Amino acid sequence: MQQGRRDEDASAGESPTLATRSSATLPVASSSQGVPRLVIDVERESVHGSRRVAFQGDTCRIGTHSSNDLVLRDDSVSRFHCRLTHGPEGWSLRDSGSRNGTRIDGVRVRDADLGIDATLALGDSTLRIRTVRGEDEIASPAIRSFGSLRAKSVAMRRLFGVLDRVAPSDINVLIEGEPGTGKERVATEIVAQSARRNGPLLIVDCGGLSTELLASELFGHARGAFDGAEKDRLGAFELAAFGTVFLDEIAELPLELQPNLLRAIEAKEIERIGERHPRRIDVRIIATTHRNLEREVNAGRFREDLYFRLASTSVRIPPLRERASDIPFLIRSFLTALGVGDPRELFPASVLADLATHEWAGNVRELRNYVERAVALRAPPPVPRRPTLAPDVFDAQVPFKRAKDAVVDAFERKYVTALLDAANGNVSKAARSGGMDRMYLHRLIQKHGVRTPLGESSGEGDDEGG
Repeated sequence: MQQGRRDEDASAGESPTLATRSSATLPVASSSQGVPRLVIDVERESVHGSRRVAFQGDTCRIGTHSSNDLVLRDDSVSRFHCRLTHGPEGWSLRDSGSRNGTRIDGVRVRDADLGIDATLALGDSTLRIRTVRGEDEIASPAIRSFGSLRAKSVAMRRLFGVLDRVAPSDINVLIEGEPGTGKERVATEIVAQSARRNGPLLIVDCGGLSTELLASELFGHARGAFDGAEKDRLGAFELAAFGTVFLDEIAELPLELQPNLLRAIEAKEIERIGERHPRRIDVRIIATTHRNLEREVNAGRFREDLYFRLASTSVRIPPLRERASDIPFLIRSFLTALGVGDPRELFPASVLADLATHEWAGNVRELRNYVERAVALRAPPPVPRRPTLAPDVFDAQVPFKRAKDAVVDAFERKYVTALLDAANGNVSKAARSGGMDRMYLHRLIQKHGVRTPLGESSGEGDDEGG
C-alpha cells in the first residue's frame, strides 16, 4: 500500500502465520516501528530540471503513470517502470518489464540489491537514491496480530497494521505475494474483520478453467447459452450478494473477460452469458496474484483501468526468506495443529538456525510440509538445500538469456517429472510435496508436456490445503 511521497525544492537539497493459527500464548500488542525512508534526487529528467523527492514506506513504484509514488516526466520511461522494495537486507530493485530497461552504474538489471546510495538510469532520466537511517526514520504503528494471524517480524507486523485499517472498509484489495506465502489466508482474515463477515465468500480460481467456463463461474449463464447449458446458472457475483468475491490469481484472467469484470466493478452490474439485460450486484472484491501486475500491464496482457480498479488498495505479503524470525512461531503453530507438544524435541536451536538460512522457495507451504515430514519421521529431515542447476559444460557461443532459459527449462522438466513419479501422478499430492501452488504445477506440466505415470498430462487428486 502506498504510504506517502513528498516533492521538495532541489535547492533544499501465514503468519507467524499465514497458513495456520499460532499459539494463543503469543502476546498481542501494538507498537511503533521505523518506516523505511528514501531521498531520491532526480538529476536528469528528459528536458526538465532536477528535483528531490522524499519517500517513506516499504515499496516505491516509479514510472510515468500518475499512480506511481515517483512520477517521472520522461517519454522514454514506461508507465510502470520499476519498483523499489525494502527487506531485511535493505532496498532492492525490480524492473517491471520496462520498454527501455533500468540500469545501475551503466549495467542493465532486472533484479538487484541497492546499497545505501545508488545511481539509477531509467530511460533518459538519472536518479540518485539515498537511504535514510536512524533518528531520521518516521515511526508507524505496527501490530503483532491481525485476527488469528500472529507475527514477530517487523515486515509482517507492519503489514498487519495496514490490514487492520483496510479490512473494516468496503474498498477492493489486491494481495500480492509469491506462491505459498498465504494470500488466501490473509484474504479470509480480511473478510472475517470486515462488515461483510456474515455474508457469503465465493472463491474463483482465474487460472484453472477455460475462458467459457470461467465466464460462467463469474457471471453465470442462461439456459441454452452454449452446449451443455441445460438450465440457468448463477455466477459468483450473484451468489456472493452482500458478501465477498475472492479472485485467486487474477493475472490469469483472460483478456477477453477483463472488460466484463471492469463493468462489474465500475457499474456494479453484470450480464449472464446468453442474456442481454444487466443484473445489479453488491459485492466486495479481493484479488490475489503472484505475478507483477504492473509488468502485465506494460506487456499488454492486463488492462490498465482494471488494474487500478482492483488495486484500490494493494498489499504485499513478504516471502518467508525475508522474515526468518517468524519461522519458530510458524513451526510452533504447525506442531500445535498436529497435536505435538514441546517443539524443542524435534526442532532444537541448531535446527532452527539451519532453517533460518534456507531460501524457502515454497514459502510457508514448504515449511509446513517440512514440519509434517518431521512429525511423521519423528526426527527433522535434512535441511533442504538449493539444487544445482548449472550444466558441467557451457557453450559460450550461445547468448546468455537463451543459455539460461535452457538450463531452467531442463531443471523444471526433470523436477516436475520426478515430483509426479513420486506422487503416482497425483498433482495435488505432488504440489504439496514440492511446496508449490497446484495451478502453477499444472502450468509447468502443460508447458513441458510432462506425462504422468498414468499417461495423463495432469493428474487430479485431493484439493490443496491452506
